[in-house]
Amino acid sequence: MEFNENFILGCSAIGAGLAVIAGIGPGVGQGIAAGYGASAVGRNPGAQGKIMSTMLLGQAVAETTGLYGLLIAMLLLFVKPFTH
Repeated sequence: MEFNENFILGCSAIGAGLAVIAGIGPGVGQGIAAGYGASAVGRNPGAQGKIMSTMLLGQAVAETTGLYGLLIAMLLLFVKPFTH
């Protein structure tokens, strides 16, 4: 079955939009982590260095999910392997 180029480009655009939705999870997760980090520093100011470094490491790991979604979206939009 042969699909025309416009159908493939449309499906790529829909897939890119769905991939960008992956940015919602890291945003929510990082906000929650920052809130709990601020709360922990408020309870124990002496441990601020350890709390902040652990929180920032966790946020960096969480951000990779959003970046992977963005990478997939860019590939779907700008690299068109199924078109001739």
